[in-house]
Amino acid sequence: MNIEQIKTLGALKKAGYQSKSIKDELRDNLITNIKEGVTSFQGIHGYENTVIPELERAILSKHNINLLGLRGQAKTRLARLMLGLLDEYIPIVEGSEINDDPLQPISRYATELVNEQGDKTPISWLHKEERFAEKLATPDVTVADIIGDVDPIKAANLKLSYADDRVIHYGMIPRANRCIFVINELPDLQARIQVALFNILQEGDIQIRGFKLRLPLDIQFVFTANPEDYTNRGSIVTPLKDRIGSQILTHYPDTVEIAKTITNQEAKLDTRQSESVYVPELARDLLEQISFEARESDYVDVKSGVSARMSITAFENLLSTAERRALLAGDNNTSVRLSDFIGVIPAITGKVELVYEGEQEGADFVANSLIEEAIKTLFPKYFPKIEKLQKQDEETPYDALISWFFNQSDGFELLDDTRDKDYRNILDAVSPLNDLIGEYMPKTSAEDTYFLKEFILWALVEFKQLSKYRFSEGLQFKDPYGSFISGL
Repeated sequence: MNIEQIKTLGALKKAGYQSKSIKDELRDNLITNIKEGVTSFQGIHGYENTVIPELERAILSKHNINLLGLRGQAKTRLARLMLGLLDEYIPIVEGSEINDDPLQPISRYATELVNEQGDKTPISWLHKEERFAEKLATPDVTVADIIGDVDPIKAANLKLSYADDRVIHYGMIPRANRCIFVINELPDLQARIQVALFNILQEGDIQIRGFKLRLPLDIQFVFTANPEDYTNRGSIVTPLKDRIGSQILTHYPDTVEIAKTITNQEAKLDTRQSESVYVPELARDLLEQISFEARESDYVDVKSGVSARMSITAFENLLSTAERRALLAGDNNTSVRLSDFIGVIPAITGKVELVYEGEQEGADFVANSLIEEAIKTLFPKYFPKIEKLQKQDEETPYDALISWFFNQSDGFELLDDTRDKDYRNILDAVSPLNDLIGEYMPKTSAEDTYFLKEFILWALVEFKQLSKYRFSEGLQFKDPYGSFISGL
C-alpha cells in the first residue's frame, strides 16, 4: 500500500485497508517474527528463557501487562521495544485528537466529519514511533492529566455550555488511543487515580466531570512496578490488579558474562577514550562482580535492589579514571589498573541504598568493602585458595611472595599518577609475582599481566597476608608484621 497516494477515506477503502486493533497488530507481527526466527526484543540479555517467553505469551493472549521488578531491570526498555511489533503506519482521521480510525471513528469530531464528508474525509498516517506514550506515576498526577477535564477556554471560544461534550479536553490516555501506553511505577499513583482506570481497562468508558463517554479506546497498557513500592509508598489496588491480564516478574543478570554484555552495550564511551584505554578482561569481571556482591551485602538494602546502571556508570568512571591518569602522566595509551577502581566509588555510592549498619559505616566504606569482597570472590578462580587457618611450617604457593615483602620492610608504593613504564618496572621488580603467573596463569597476555599482578597483591591483602595503606597520592603494600619486627 503506497500511503502517499491515500489521502481520503474513499482511497483507503479502495485500497482494501482493514481495521485492526493494536493488540491484534502486536499479536500478528509477533507470530510472523516467531515463524521467521526474528528476535522481537533485540538488545535484551539474560531474559531469553524467563521474561521474554512470558511477555510473548502475554502478547499472544492480548493482555494488558504489568512488569514487576526492582530498579534497573529493563522494564521500560521492554515496553519500548514492543513498538517494533506494530505496523509501520496506520491511518487516522486528519485533525483527530485521539487518533480516530477512519473506518471506525469514536470521537464526536471524527464521527461528524465522516458523516458530513463521507469518502472525501481527509486522512493522515501515523508512524509506529509516534504510537508510544509514557507517564511516570507521581503523587501529583490528577484525573485531568491522564483522562481529561472540562476546558472553560474551549467552551468560551466555541460559545458552548458546559453540558456539551465538545468542551472536554482529553487527557493522556484518550490521546494515546491506538498506541502503547506505559505507566511507570504504578503503585505511586494515588488510589483514586487507579480507580479511574478500572472502566478504561474493562469497558472503554471514561468519565469526565458529569459526562459519561462511551469511548471504546484501543490501547495496549503496559505498567511497571517495583515490589518495594508495595510496602514503602503505595500499592496497586486489588480491582485494578485483577484487570491486568499478565504480571511478569523481571530479574537481574544471573551471570557475570550476561552482566558484562549489558554493560558493554549500554556504556556511553567517547571514541578516543575506548581507543586509548585498554581494559583487561579480569577488570571487566571484577567490575560486574561488585554489583553481585552489593546484592548480597549486609550493608545494602536488598529490597531496594542494585540497578544495572551501577555497573554501566562504574565502567564509564573506570575508563575516565585511567584516561585522566594517562593525560596527567603524558601517556598516549594506557591500560586499566586495579588502583583505578578508586574512581568507581562515586558510581557505587550513588546507586546503592544502605541499611542502618551501612549508614553507620559510611557510603565510602561500603563501596570499598564491595570492591574487596569482589576480589576475594574472584581470586580462587585464578589462583590457589588462601586458607584462613594453616598448619605451622605448611608451605603455600605464596610463601616466596610474602617473604619478599618481609625482607623489604618498607614494601613498595604505587602512586596514582605513575607513568605506565614506571608502573610496570615497579611490579616487575617483585619477582615472585612473575613465578605465580607463570605457574598458574601461563597463557595470560602481556596486556593483562600487570593487572593480574596487582590483583594478586590486593587479594593477599584481603586474605590478611599483606597490608595495604591508602594515602593521598597512592597505595603502599607492606608485609603486615615485617615493619613491626624490624622496629623491635
